[in-house]
Amino acid sequence: MPFFEKGEIRIRYEEVGSGFPLLVTPGGGLNSRVSNWPTAVFNAMEVFKNDFRCITMDQRNANGGESSGPIPVDDPWGAFADDQLAVMDHLGIREFFFMGYCIGGCFAMKLVERAPERVVAAVLCQTVGHHPDHPDYMYNSGRDVWAPELLARPGLTMAQVEAYLHNLYRVQPNFVYSVSRDFAKSCKTPLLVLPDDVPAHPLVSSVEVAQLAPNAEITVFPWREPADLKTRTIDRVRSFLKAHIPMRAAAQ
Repeated sequence: MPFFEKGEIRIRYEEVGSGFPLLVTPGGGLNSRVSNWPTAVFNAMEVFKNDFRCITMDQRNANGGESSGPIPVDDPWGAFADDQLAVMDHLGIREFFFMGYCIGGCFAMKLVERAPERVVAAVLCQTVGHHPDHPDYMYNSGRDVWAPELLARPGLTMAQVEAYLHNLYRVQPNFVYSVSRDFAKSCKTPLLVLPDDVPAHPLVSSVEVAQLAPNAEITVFPWREPADLKTRTIDRVRSFLKAHIPMRAAAQ
């Protein structure tokens, strides 16, 4: 499997297919990694490999993955975006689509904020966000599910982990964590939102992104069943992305 390395950061990535680039990240919270694709609501790497050049990656420090680096306490969402952009730079890709599952919805919004000239369109699939009845769900998941294995690393303390989780999930609460509502209101990037409604992926967050972002669309909910509705939803993602391929790229 290929790796990108820069200083202390080492990122494992994979790619398949051809066409306009689509960076797609699997779910799993802070354990977002390539090996999660077989259990995803649908495997984008398989579904879209005949339509796009699909790239995926293990996120930095995901347990069970092969990407590693420092714990970026001061700017955790920005560090994820920097890793993702660095992989695309490494591959020589300037403009691309992004599709994020679960925590990838937060990645999507941060990437669009960080590099609006590069992310041509984005899809938020079952995005993580603030659940009013479970306000610390993601913080607790990070502490109880992700952190214990990582704490075996020499020199890493629970205090560092808690500061990291605080800056991920408590600094900008009540929305999708990685950006503010004001940014969502100003976001001109085309967005497609596929909602969910579980504690980690609250329906209210998906609906609010679709309400606030001026160029956002949202699918029906629920959409996972029956099978033909799920198929139509996947087709809508494909059509949405193809409709936003830049003319200069389509002409090549």
